[in-house]
Amino acid sequence: MELQPTPPGKPKGKARHSQVTFKPYQQDQMFLLPLSFGELVPPNHLARVISRAIDRMNIEPLLRSYKGGGTSSYHPRMMLKVIIYAYTQKRFTSRQIAKALREDVIFMWLSGNSRPDFRTINHFRSSRLKETIDSIFASLVALLHEEGYINFEHYFQDGTKMEANANKYSYVWRKSVRRYKKQLEEKIQGLLAHIDEVNEKENAQYGDSDLEELGEEANLTSEKLSAIVAELDKKLEEQPEAQELKSTVKTLKKELPRLARYEHQEQLFEGRNSYSKTDPDATFMRLKDEPLNKGQLKPAYNIQAGVENQFVVGVSVHQNAADSACLIEHLDKLEAQHGRLPKKVIADAGYGCEENYAYLQKKGVTAFVKYSTFHREQKKAFKEDPIHTQNLPYDEARDEFICPAGKPMRYEKTVEVTTATGYKVQKRIYQAEGCAGCELYRHCCQGKTDRRIYINFRLRQFQNRARDHLLSEEGKSLRARRGVEIETVFGNIKRNLGFRRFWLRGLKKVNIEINLLCMAHNMIKMAA
Repeated sequence: MELQPTPPGKPKGKARHSQVTFKPYQQDQMFLLPLSFGELVPPNHLARVISRAIDRMNIEPLLRSYKGGGTSSYHPRMMLKVIIYAYTQKRFTSRQIAKALREDVIFMWLSGNSRPDFRTINHFRSSRLKETIDSIFASLVALLHEEGYINFEHYFQDGTKMEANANKYSYVWRKSVRRYKKQLEEKIQGLLAHIDEVNEKENAQYGDSDLEELGEEANLTSEKLSAIVAELDKKLEEQPEAQELKSTVKTLKKELPRLARYEHQEQLFEGRNSYSKTDPDATFMRLKDEPLNKGQLKPAYNIQAGVENQFVVGVSVHQNAADSACLIEHLDKLEAQHGRLPKKVIADAGYGCEENYAYLQKKGVTAFVKYSTFHREQKKAFKEDPIHTQNLPYDEARDEFICPAGKPMRYEKTVEVTTATGYKVQKRIYQAEGCAGCELYRHCCQGKTDRRIYINFRLRQFQNRARDHLLSEEGKSLRARRGVEIETVFGNIKRNLGFRRFWLRGLKKVNIEINLLCMAHNMIKMAA
């Protein structure tokens, strides 16, 4: 008698067998009619929210990027739905998305069971969206405004640094390039001077200047050096026996590529202090969210975002690590996208400089923007400190400040300072007299001379206006909301979605990724 194996999950013994029942289980069950994928997607599922939103969005710029001809293309609305939903599910690579289209029912429903491969997905994201992603994001923001989620009233802005897809040891420093280039130029100048001496008897080929245009004051470039080397090659054809000249020209040819490389590197800096060899658009920055980093710089981008009701209204990518240098560029992009700016901008002390205050005033935007000493000014110790420049009495009629000892600090001169962004700031200098014999000398004077103070009256006016706004009831309420509004967005992207490092390289492609992330965040917020 052949023994029959016990079916999986079926208990042994008569007693237990009579008490336990199981639902029917047949993997190869046949259906009379094929199921629709839509029947498997819940009515309020996130994928349905994304699908409805993208169906209502204006993607005309993306549609115009298709020239027609050749084989048919996958519909851009379908591709957008799939990629944005993939970002909400922490699937960021084209291979992961292609795999989901083959295995995940939700992806199958979104794509209408289309299955573009990873190359098609990557081409759509990296190439098709490169010039149109900003307009697509603006269309989503317009939809949010139409639905009443936002009203362009309050704009909470902040920045966060996100690591680039680049090796952390691939740095190139501007100071180093300048130093190496200067050493190379000095070496080349010496070689050219030596050639000048060797050919002293034949100066007619170079004119009466005797190679003076290549002296220390000349702007030596690789193009100019290449032309000189070509002329010297012609001369060597006429004098093949000139071995010393031949050796020197050989050294010049060897150094010419180095000079060209340094010139190329200087062009890549574009005002920055560093860049990465792996991703030349990335700048080395310190990332706050890595406490174990021990101060090591990493290639990264500065992401600026503006939020209202925890929806991302504007986003931009910057190569400058300083937030203050990014506000104007960010708001200019926002105005170009939507044709207007929000009524009120709320930001922390990293944005409180004269250039930003002047820009917001010119645009008619109310600035709830802190400055570096705002919180210190609220403390009793600061208010009672007679030595601090902010507390020195000012006699407007005589245009002089009164020092803590009661002596006048008279106007000396005005200096103009140009910031890193090219903005010109005027500071008036006031100096005291006879500080050496004062009993407050050790506390009041930092140097060995009489005390001098630098006063920017225009910045003081902006700060006074900002202080009034920040200390008002509305200002207190907005200050309390700021951290909740903007930090929630960054926290969702970095923690919940797990996106801490870009997958694509280059400024334009990074802009695609951060816009897709912000759109994914907005969709999740809409569904919630």
